Amino acid sequence: MKDKKIRIGIMGFGRIGRIFYTIAQNNPLIDIVAISDIGQPEILHYLLQCDNQQNSNIRIENNYLVSANSKTRMLQGGNPQDVPWDVLGVDVVVDATHKFCSKTQMEGHIISGAKRVIISALPRDEIDRIVIVGVNDSTIKSNDKLISAGSSTTNAIGLLLKILSKDYSIDNAMMTTVHAFTSDQPLQDTVGKSFRRSRSAAENIIPNDSPTPKWIEKIMPEFKNKIEGIALNVPIPKGSLLDTTIFLNDSEASIQDINDTMIRASKQFPNSVEVIKDPIVSCDVLDNPRSILFDLSATMKSKNRIVKTLCWYDNGYSQACRILDIILAYNCINGSEELS
Repeated sequence: MKDKKIRIGIMGFGRIGRIFYTIAQNNPLIDIVAISDIGQPEILHYLLQCDNQQNSNIRIENNYLVSANSKTRMLQGGNPQDVPWDVLGVDVVVDATHKFCSKTQMEGHIISGAKRVIISALPRDEIDRIVIVGVNDSTIKSNDKLISAGSSTTNAIGLLLKILSKDYSIDNAMMTTVHAFTSDQPLQDTVGKSFRRSRSAAENIIPNDSPTPKWIEKIMPEFKNKIEGIALNVPIPKGSLLDTTIFLNDSEASIQDINDTMIRASKQFPNSVEVIKDPIVSCDVLDNPRSILFDLSATMKSKNRIVKTLCWYDNGYSQACRILDIILAYNCINGSEELS
């Protein structure tokens, strides 16, 4: 039936999981039936209310989150295969843990009864599909079961390159994501998985490897051997910036030409692209759903063919919005048919 709701289970109720829950409340096609997290339900409810004032009316009753639009069961499952998605009748699992990103781990959700799983991060190995909205979402198939929504950085750079490459021939590109610190970084110096990531995220700018270029080459084969990049984690909790240097084959393109291309793209992709004339800073982009907010005043060009652009994004909020876009896109191609 066309009006049948998509039954969603969320695993991992961190920032992306909570934002997804909040924005999905307003969509009549979505029913969030369960949330699985290792945290205490009362604390998870408290953090949800701290996130957004519109969540103040959501209450917790007997391990259920109750809102005006839904009643969501709270579970304390530690691994994908431990959650009874089949009993709950879950169609799609949104795994926002950033932990279960391998093909084998994702398949645990399918074994537990989910029909499809979408992770909020890049995968660790080959899966059915990585979907970047505005880049390759037209390629999705109804039999895709293991899906990645990429990362907020991958969404930003992928969309930027897709837009600019339509109007200009790009020789290569170098990206630096100036990224808010993440929950897996320590707030004080302590032994971590690498030397730099053992340092305090609250006190330092920390250079970090970025997997984004490798995955962009897979998603967009036309950029194979044409993109490099790093990340700089900085001591702010939210809001990020993509600094991209692009080497054009066309030396005639002007700053205004580049900006005009992005202005046109903002009309073509109003849900994913916005252009900004004001001199904004990172806190000005918080809770913005777009993948990129293109900073018109920051575009630079050398005398030859080198262009530099700045794109802002709220790394958590935009990513949650793209996950919802992907769920709705798959729902459109599935119709009322159930996955085999």
